Amino acid sequence: MKVDQVSKRLQALAVSETLAMAQKSRELRSQGIDIIDLSLGEPDFNTPEHIKKAGIDAITQNFTHYPPVPGYLDLRQAIVTKMKRDSDLDFTPDQVVVSNGAKQSIGNVLLSTVDPGDEVIIPAPYWVSYPEIIKMAEGTAVVVSAGIDQDFKINAAQLEAAITPKTRAFLFSSPSNPTGEIYSHDELASLVKVFEKHPQILIISDEIYEYINYFGKHESIAQFESLTDRVAIINGVSKGYAMTGWRIGYMAGPLWLAKACQKLQGQYTSGASTIAQKASIAGLLGDQSVIGTMVEEFKIRRDLVVKRLSAIPGIRTNNPPGAFYVLPDVTAYYGKTDGKYVISNETDLIMFLLNEAHVALVSGSAFGAPGCIRISYAISQEIINKAIDRIEKALSMLK
Repeated sequence: MKVDQVSKRLQALAVSETLAMAQKSRELRSQGIDIIDLSLGEPDFNTPEHIKKAGIDAITQNFTHYPPVPGYLDLRQAIVTKMKRDSDLDFTPDQVVVSNGAKQSIGNVLLSTVDPGDEVIIPAPYWVSYPEIIKMAEGTAVVVSAGIDQDFKINAAQLEAAITPKTRAFLFSSPSNPTGEIYSHDELASLVKVFEKHPQILIISDEIYEYINYFGKHESIAQFESLTDRVAIINGVSKGYAMTGWRIGYMAGPLWLAKACQKLQGQYTSGASTIAQKASIAGLLGDQSVIGTMVEEFKIRRDLVVKRLSAIPGIRTNNPPGAFYVLPDVTAYYGKTDGKYVISNETDLIMFLLNEAHVALVSGSAFGAPGCIRISYAISQEIINKAIDRIEKALSMLK
């Protein structure tokens, strides 16, 4: 063994393609190239003033000492209040664990419940980190795919077919990253009927995009009473309150799972930032109109992106009802060339668009959706139009 040899665990992990593309964009910008980055899922809005003030107040009031591992009690109570207010879900503060972002919350749940060889079902397209976190837990990701013709949502028959005696958990997001699709109440109910037949399966519901919903009330799978003791809700303040850098996520679930996540977190990060926790309380309990303002703008951008993409020959796109992504199918460009680049797959296409159009996108393969590319519209209308102008011009060069 060499001193610079990393663990097999690390060797098995893939680098996040969204972060890798962001890094490539920064490198090209450092060379003076005007890159438009549509690869990262980060709202371009600033954190609302009343939330920032709460963070500043926390500093002046000396909330600068170690917090409890699962989070301040008043923040956990605020989360409980929010879940009752928004989804009529009943939790207690001891069922909530606050973490350093929703990604850690997902990691806590999987590392606390999955043993080597256990299977975790993930519908594809999926968020890029899901299979990698499952690998860290030494589990096996079982991918169930749904294409654009299904609006990227799996059905009950597909779910049932994927379940085996080794199935430990089911992990999904709604609204979805990367598709923007949302499971309706009836669609969730059909999945619930399957889960009712398999009581050993833990359901992990990633609801971080809950507020970015253009068509009505958010539907959580936790609302179904038959699953009360085996649903873990993952959420946070990053997307709804434009607080990505504050790094506050949380898990709400059955008490046994909360205790497990607290035990795990206590050994490798302890509690999340005290300042960010206090600011999050202001977000969860303060003026909620800031959410509506952002969502209204996101919807305008969604409409713009779908309209512009639909006018480009060879691109197939749906009309996603949530989040701030579209995942168009670009397979019509396979086999085409501009004389320099040959497009064999969507990865070739995004590199072509990065180098020729100077627009950064992410390959659908990173999300379990080969044949597609992910476009984030968490950016101004002006820049969206400029980016799609460039994309359209570059694609017209492919014959």
